[in-house]
Amino acid sequence: MSAAPTSGLTARGLVRRFGGIAAVDGVDLDVPPGRITALVGPNGAGKSTLFDCLSGVARPDAGRVLLAGRDVTRLPDHARARLGLARTFQQIAVFPGLTVGENTRLGAEQGRGGTVRGLLGLPAPGAPAAREATDRALRLFGLDAVRDWSADRLPTGALRLLELARALAASPRVLLLDEPAAGLDLAQTARLGSVLRALAAEGVALLLVEHDVELVARLADTVCVMARGRVLLNGPTAEVLADPRVAGAWGEAAGAEP
Repeated sequence: MSAAPTSGLTARGLVRRFGGIAAVDGVDLDVPPGRITALVGPNGAGKSTLFDCLSGVARPDAGRVLLAGRDVTRLPDHARARLGLARTFQQIAVFPGLTVGENTRLGAEQGRGGTVRGLLGLPAPGAPAAREATDRALRLFGLDAVRDWSADRLPTGALRLLELARALAASPRVLLLDEPAAGLDLAQTARLGSVLRALAAEGVALLLVEHDVELVARLADTVCVMARGRVLLNGPTAEVLADPRVAGAWGEAAGAEP
């Protein structure tokens, strides 16, 4: 087993069981800074469960999660957010009663540990920095013109971008994206790709679950293939996507682990 890197996100021997089924079964994964890592595999391979363990939504039954070299295995998601980890979800999660700007600002507040003050309408320490992070995220995802709209007015693609903007506003050092291109049109997908590449260039460690193989081929530096809760392949994108075992894993029957 290789040594854990001192930055980025690392998983070692992660196991997550549901009853007698191991949805994640001894997974090792490195998400280095300045790189885009794609996590792919068939439905039921354990990708979203792995995301839950990495982000703190779920606690693994065995193994360790390290964030910038620090063991965060037992820390909840909000504590990991304050340490620089942000995450989006497969099912879009925004606050429909808040404006686009307010939703994004919550990301900036959460990343700095000020979420409760922000929800109460109280000024958080370093409020100018939060405004700057919010403005940047809205601008990068093309949402500045609708910042005063209620989020429930947005179509699906724009809601997906809003969730991404909120995660980006937290100024994360590690960003986990669960199917970020779902519901996006071609222009929005192109914008997403540009933003993710720019973030990687700034040193952010990115891990994305994505079913769009063409997008993975264009964006990812490294691809990790999961099947039945385990890592099947892990390596450079072109090499992994050309491996015949990848097509075989994608074609597995839908009875795999959750």
